[in-house]
Amino acid sequence: MDRILIVDDEPDIRKLIRLHLERMGWDIAEAESGRKAIVQVRDRPVSLIVLDIMMDDGNGFEVLRYLREHRPETLVIALSARRELEDKIDALGLGADDYMTKPFSPIELLMRIQAHLRRSQPELSRLTDVIQLNKLVLDIDNYVLFNDKQRHGLTPVECQLLQVFMRNPDRILTKREIYKQVWHHENYDDNNLSVFISRIRKMLESAPGAQARLQTIRGIGYRFSGDGR
Repeated sequence: MDRILIVDDEPDIRKLIRLHLERMGWDIAEAESGRKAIVQVRDRPVSLIVLDIMMDDGNGFEVLRYLREHRPETLVIALSARRELEDKIDALGLGADDYMTKPFSPIELLMRIQAHLRRSQPELSRLTDVIQLNKLVLDIDNYVLFNDKQRHGLTPVECQLLQVFMRNPDRILTKREIYKQVWHHENYDDNNLSVFISRIRKMLESAPGAQARLQTIRGIGYRFSGDGR
């Protein structure tokens, strides 16, 4: 059974989310601060966290940093009452898998949680445990990309994006097609995708004489090449 942790300093928000999620039969836990969330995750891993990034004890960014260092496989949907693009970029840059602004639809949140949990299931999301393309090796089980001799730890979304690209070399993929394959919902967000593409590009270009290339096809999407052409 999947275990989901709701992290928010507003009791009414936690109650609202919990009421909707418990109907799905998931094991639900709550934390009212980032500090308490870290303690809970350290003591017992969870499948997914619904995380308010702006809380009274600081903010959820510290929770994200902890998760990506110690629990990289944990899925995170970040929530925020603020709409600044910088907050979204920071949250996604630190490893959040999705981002929603308050007020939000509990039904939409539920659908996004279902989509992320489906994506994380090995029998639904993976064909092999390792994908190799020229000097690139993607270790799916351990969320690691090897670029020649360099090793890069990945978030779940980064790992899924690289699976899509490495299984479709030299093919132009539309942004909407990529988003649907990775996020598994129709709420397409170009900013979300752009942040992750930028992070993956840095990994691909980090090795001396790097061959892999992620090309932007203006107005359409992206083309991935393992040989740099």
